[in-house]
Amino acid sequence: MNNAGRPSLPPLEPAIVADVLTGFLRAEISKFGFTKGVLGVSGGIDSSVAAALAARALGPENVLGLLLPYKSSSADSERLGRDLCAKFKIPVARVDITPMVDGYLSAADLTVSRVADRVRAGNVMARARMIVIFDISARERALVIGTSDKTETLLGYTTWYGDSASAVNPLGDLYKTQVYALARHLGIPDEICNRPASPDFWPGQTAEGEMGIRYDEVDALLHDLVDRRLDASELLQCGHREELVRFVSERMRANQFKRRLPVVAKVSARTVNLDFRYLRDWGR
Repeated sequence: MNNAGRPSLPPLEPAIVADVLTGFLRAEISKFGFTKGVLGVSGGIDSSVAAALAARALGPENVLGLLLPYKSSSADSERLGRDLCAKFKIPVARVDITPMVDGYLSAADLTVSRVADRVRAGNVMARARMIVIFDISARERALVIGTSDKTETLLGYTTWYGDSASAVNPLGDLYKTQVYALARHLGIPDEICNRPASPDFWPGQTAEGEMGIRYDEVDALLHDLVDRRLDASELLQCGHREELVRFVSERMRANQFKRRLPVVAKVSARTVNLDFRYLRDWGR
């Protein structure tokens, strides 16, 4: 429980977690013969922590941070992204995604200014960014480092084949509030740590506002629901709000498809990801 009497996450050991994730990135990237990583940097907490970890694991000269603004992106996002890369001595490159995004939005008659279009337009931006990141990863012979945390993955607050796409993800088993705790240990600037999380698809957008949740409350619930495997009655006994339990449970179920590889129709004796399943580094 926290000071307000609400359920809370167990405390994180940031020094231990930082060491584990640094080793994880170094091992997973090097085992396939790679020495470099590339990721989008947005001035947000997740990409900042992922970038700092990558710099520790690979050396900052072997990490490329990509600034990928759209014309409606906050100027603070680019400024903070640059400052983050400068602090950790990470090389940075900038690619304006406005022309490629607007080309499609115009053809599809979509605009961020229409509320009804915003989710679709935001998904286009997220996927356009990943087109750029993966293309540059091929140019640099670098693996794409993911920036999606456990909270947003479980709740489906990611764009399928957009920000959820990566080759290796150091943050996928950390809840959002744990990412903030790790960020402070790593020396991420206060302006980033104190900034509300946002995909920055349109002005004023925040993740908590769009989903209607508080990260500290939902993370505690997800920990009890996912990690402790408590059922609905046990969650209520722990002090979780019934409406939040219902909202989170339904949202997790509704977004399960995003967390799985595509379903394959089985017509042979051995089917990829069904019967033909090997470790990621099979054969090495």
